[in-house]
Amino acid sequence: MKIIRGLGDIPADWPASAVSIGKFDGVHAGHRAVVAELKALADAEGLTSVVATFDRHPLALLAPNDCPQALISTEQKLKLLGETGVDAALVLEFNEALAALPPEEFIDSVLVSGLHARHVLVGRDFRFGARAAGDVHLLQRLGAANGFDVRLIDDVKPDSIRRVSSTWIRELLFRGDVLAATGLLGHVPTVRGEVVHGAARGRELGFPTANLSPDSEGLIPADGVYAGWLTDAGVRYPAAISVGNNPTFDGVAQKQVEAYVLDREIDLYDHVVDVSFVDRIRGMVAFTGIEPLIVQMRDDVERVRHLLS
Repeated sequence: MKIIRGLGDIPADWPASAVSIGKFDGVHAGHRAVVAELKALADAEGLTSVVATFDRHPLALLAPNDCPQALISTEQKLKLLGETGVDAALVLEFNEALAALPPEEFIDSVLVSGLHARHVLVGRDFRFGARAAGDVHLLQRLGAANGFDVRLIDDVKPDSIRRVSSTWIRELLFRGDVLAATGLLGHVPTVRGEVVHGAARGRELGFPTANLSPDSEGLIPADGVYAGWLTDAGVRYPAAISVGNNPTFDGVAQKQVEAYVLDREIDLYDHVVDVSFVDRIRGMVAFTGIEPLIVQMRDDVERVRHLLS
């Protein structure tokens, strides 16, 4: 997949395209349905398939206090989009200049002059341009005037009631229901970060853990213990993962992610790893002492082993 970072990075000889525009936060099942239709349409007509997205949620600039926490970082988004087989991704910096563009200028600069769009695929609630003044009806009128047609994508509703959305997935992750979130995402919820030195309590207890830096990428699920995977340099290891501040000990930072790799000890310090959450085993508990904690950790590891086998 070709990554285009900004309108100025689009080659002058860019071919005719089929384009979908959106935030694509999570690259979830709804997004994947859009991309599948986009690719099929592009392949049928010999066009280049392009996903146009943003480097942040628009509310991060326009109303930071109302901005939801992103499910994934921009780089995680690009990796997931690349796995769909789409030809290219255009990443637009959502800055004040872009936010101020009238709808007509946004469409001209991105779709007409930039990507030479012939087909544009969007959801029915798609809005664009300054103050979100543009809607699908305006997009259809602009398309008729500029040589592209607009196709509206139906919502994906796994329960026939609620559509798949980043909001729904965020709710599930905040509850720790990573299994249901995986079903809506179409991939396992994952955080990515550098392994840093911690307090070494896990090692002292016989369970050395890889501690992720606090500025890791991706939405961290609710506090608790999870079965999952740690991936380092393309190699995947089964892991018992702890999320939270470990209430048994004082002075532990909030929302710490620690992964204990089963059955082997690996030097992961300074490595950037992916930690993926397959299922939640239990919530976070404050134990009365070290021995009950160790007993519980041994049980956690066996449950993880069983779940991942």
